[in-house]
Amino acid sequence: MPTIDWDALDAAAIEIMERAYAPYSRFKVGVAGLMDDGRIVCGCNVENAAYGVGLCAECGMVSSIHATGGGRLVAVSCVDQHGNSLMPCGRCRQLLWENGRPTTLIKTPEGLLTLTDILPQAFGPQDLVDRAEDRTFHG
Repeated sequence: MPTIDWDALDAAAIEIMERAYAPYSRFKVGVAGLMDDGRIVCGCNVENAAYGVGLCAECGMVSSIHATGGGRLVAVSCVDQHGNSLMPCGRCRQLLWENGRPTTLIKTPEGLLTLTDILPQAFGPQDLVDRAEDRTFHG
């Protein structure tokens, strides 16, 4: 497990936040994640004139995870346009869950929390397997 350098993660999140495309909300977001192999992956939000199809920063980061070799998130720093820690939205918590571990650390406005803390009773891939195997026909 790599050592978590929170200063480096914060700096990477702030740097990528500056590249966000947020002409509508003017709310730039950047995120950086430390992977289990030690690399840092990043993402920024990208808005669209059709508001509902904008992409959160975490979406870009997750795409980068898979584009650069996969793996699991160890730690995540998400920042707003002022460089302050920001709690990922609900959809993004789910994305982080699927690409991290229950113990993955998230830097939040309230301090360090695990994915289990911010997404209790999470739904994940194992739920699909368990349910598929338990299906029986009662007709």
